Amino acid sequence: MKKFASLSEAFEWWCKSVYPGLAPDVKKGKFTSAWKDFTYKQGISDKRMKEVLSKFGDVNVETVVTFKPK
Repeated sequence: MKKFASLSEAFEWWCKSVYPGLAPDVKKGKFTSAWKDFTYKQGISDKRMKEVLSKFGDVNVETVVTFKPK
């Protein structure tokens, strides 16, 4: 299991580690579109990144918010 500090960090790892090794017929469509949008900073939502990552494994995103009153 790999751990990342953010969803963007996990997607960046996917773009560099998983995407290049995909078969040409799998690289078509939404995976290539998501890769391009992320790589060329054209905008990709967290929902879309999570959707793509979930096709290749289990994704668990936890958000921690702390607040300390003054």
